Amino acid sequence: MSIVAKLTLASTAAMAVGIVISVHYSQRAEKAAMHAGVIRDMEQQRIKLERKADFERQRSLEEEYKKLQTVSESTHDGA
Repeated sequence: MSIVAKLTLASTAAMAVGIVISVHYSQRAEKAAMHAGVIRDMEQQRIKLERKADFERQRSLEEEYKKLQTVSESTHDGA
């Protein structure tokens, strides 16, 4: 085999290995980004459920207080 053929074969093999490594790295990074998105979505859902539960607690407390107290609208005429 000539020197040029050996260099071509070696550079082609090195390039192929480089591409494979690059693709694997890219796939790992993409998988990590997707997993982070799932974690973020789960956290947002948890916060949303907490807020909804808090809202429901506040609503039930409001109803309970309205049963116990009489609330009237105050009118301010600015004086």
